[in-house]
Amino acid sequence: MTIPAPESTTVVPASTLSDADIVKRVREGDRALFEILMRRHNQRIYRAARAVVSENEVEDVMQQAYINAFTHLNQFQERAQFSTWLTRIALNEAFSRRRKARPVEDGEEIMDTITSPQPDPERQAYTEELRHVLEEAVDALPETYRAVFMLRDVEGLSTQETGDGLGLGEEAVKTRLHRARAMMRREVTARIGEVANGTFQFHAPRCDRVVAAVMARINQSL
Repeated sequence: MTIPAPESTTVVPASTLSDADIVKRVREGDRALFEILMRRHNQRIYRAARAVVSENEVEDVMQQAYINAFTHLNQFQERAQFSTWLTRIALNEAFSRRRKARPVEDGEEIMDTITSPQPDPERQAYTEELRHVLEEAVDALPETYRAVFMLRDVEGLSTQETGDGLGLGEEAVKTRLHRARAMMRREVTARIGEVANGTFQFHAPRCDRVVAAVMARINQSL
């Protein structure tokens, strides 16, 4: 007598599940899977929140947005994408945080409201990258337009001073400057488009920090 082999069961890793499937399992009590949703969407939620609030506030906004999403997870309707629903929650939290930001009270120490003039390393990197983009865009201008742009917009000379330096009338300077600016806009837009996806990265240490803080709140108080 031949004994049939037991049917094999394939265990699907939770990380390969769709958002909707993970949401369903979290609703059923598997809270730990909420971490997958956070890690999956942290970059988008960071950029959405960062578009509204400052760098100093963004992680707090993200954490509260995730708590709000977890608390109201039963309200998520699958006809919408979870990422869209979550982004809306993050934006609502960010706008709410900005509206509640109190003005400086009379007599409050003004030094308390002044941020450090020194940009953080991440901001310095963005500034340096932007400087390179602008310089390359200026170098790409035809010489007749580049000279006008450099003297007028970069050096800050007046229209008359620029014309005197280049032997041009004021109307010629204005026309060339207008065309140079149009070329610059096109060039900068094209160059920024190539690198835009690499800006405002939410790196692993920050991702871990937000995830850990949210999961701690979920496990302790919800």
